[in-house]
Amino acid sequence: MQSPSNHNQVSSHLIELCQELLAERRLILISNRGPVDYRVGKDGTLQLNRGSGGVVTALSAISKYVELTWIASAMGEGDRRVAAEQEERFQVQLPGQRLYLRFVTNPRNVYHKYYNLICNPLLWFLQHYMWNSPYTPNIDSKVYDAWENGYAAVNRSFAEAAIAEAANDKTPPFIMIHDYQLYLVGGYIRHQMPQAILQHFIHIPWPAANYWHLFPEMIRKAILESLCAVDIVGLQTKRDVHHFLHSCELFLSGAKVNYESHTVTLGGHQTRVASYPVSVDVASLQRHAHSPRVQNYEEKLRPHLGAQTIVRVDRTEPSKNIVRGLKAFDTLLERYPEFTNKVKLLCFLVPSRSGIKQYQRYTQDIFDLVEAINTKYGNEGWQPIKVFFENNYTQAIAGMRLCDVLLVNPVIDGMNLVAKEGPIVSANHSVLILSESAGAHEQLGEYVVSVAPADIEGTIRALHEALTMDPAERKRRAEALKRTIEEEDITRWLFHQFHDIRQLACQLPLLLPV
Repeated sequence: MQSPSNHNQVSSHLIELCQELLAERRLILISNRGPVDYRVGKDGTLQLNRGSGGVVTALSAISKYVELTWIASAMGEGDRRVAAEQEERFQVQLPGQRLYLRFVTNPRNVYHKYYNLICNPLLWFLQHYMWNSPYTPNIDSKVYDAWENGYAAVNRSFAEAAIAEAANDKTPPFIMIHDYQLYLVGGYIRHQMPQAILQHFIHIPWPAANYWHLFPEMIRKAILESLCAVDIVGLQTKRDVHHFLHSCELFLSGAKVNYESHTVTLGGHQTRVASYPVSVDVASLQRHAHSPRVQNYEEKLRPHLGAQTIVRVDRTEPSKNIVRGLKAFDTLLERYPEFTNKVKLLCFLVPSRSGIKQYQRYTQDIFDLVEAINTKYGNEGWQPIKVFFENNYTQAIAGMRLCDVLLVNPVIDGMNLVAKEGPIVSANHSVLILSESAGAHEQLGEYVVSVAPADIEGTIRALHEALTMDPAERKRRAEALKRTIEEEDITRWLFHQFHDIRQLACQLPLLLPV
């Protein structure tokens, strides 16, 4: 099947693919955070809320096309109540979606070890090259305990839920596992359901192989062996694919790595490794950007704008590199006094992992620096920086519509969807400043102002270039960015994955007639 050329063709071909694939097998999706959460209201009733975050945002479109069973952690008290009432899967009441949910409930102390001691900050910090930052913990006996009695235990419970979900199926399912929290799930499932077709997509960067030397051998070996038990490992960029293949070659004895076909063969099982750059739902994003709610926030934000306005939208975590961005803005105002009273920086910051002390320290560092810069350059009528510290996606979209410059300078990111949302919603031909180490740079780099994330001087120069750019050049870049993102939106991301699953299924005629 040739790759379709426009959005309507992609959607049509995706539906055809799903109908063909799911004629014989069910689709099960597994991620730590689910598509919805249940909160307990003041009157004790349960309230359904759509989930947030990169994984859920990227995957929410799937159930528009197919019936989907989603297995996820029961996070808060409301989720746990629902999980106790619903022992198996249940349908989620969302319009236009055929979505079923099955909660996995783990003891709170086990989940704490899994999430707060292994997933964040260990795996997250390692895979974002943050290990030597002052916010990184040491690997001690508590980490060893948390690995076995937290991370491995929770991963086993997810695998058991998937196996139970598929127990009565005549044909083993397609199972799509997501992200770094669940590296061991594929290996556990493969052991119990050898004929299942498994894909594991990793949303965060895969670091250079030598960086994994920082982890104990038993951890890195368990991760790689489990990932090599699935059929397809999906990553964000070609760079990530190369790093993963090299990691298998370096750390897995007996693994046969083919850099041309992008495959790893271990114990007779072949795993394909592919890049699938995640994107945004362009049509939905554009509708939202022109909604009355966004327009209302635009009016509220206008008094905070400068003659020119820089915007950044981030979670408050060290990998987002917010402190260096603030230092660059500080020096920009010092070096170019003509920007004083004219250029504003609006920071839309989402609280992140506030229960982890490393993130608490980083958030405090951000606010201390903002206060220092505002004191240094501000006056009664003007403050150079305005921070919005809340999880308010609609407000952030309004900010990105109005800005002149969008600063996205993470240390490293698997993709960074802000870099794709900004050009789609911009009403002002905003200039995108983007870290070369963000996954989005692989697709968008030709039309952005590129920066090295640790280079504060380079970021100062990039800000000056963006603020003084010729309007015609701004327009050319902005239109090219928008066109590039529209051509590779969330529907095409899904299409590429299902297309590859179909190819795999065609190689297994005894398991799935096609």
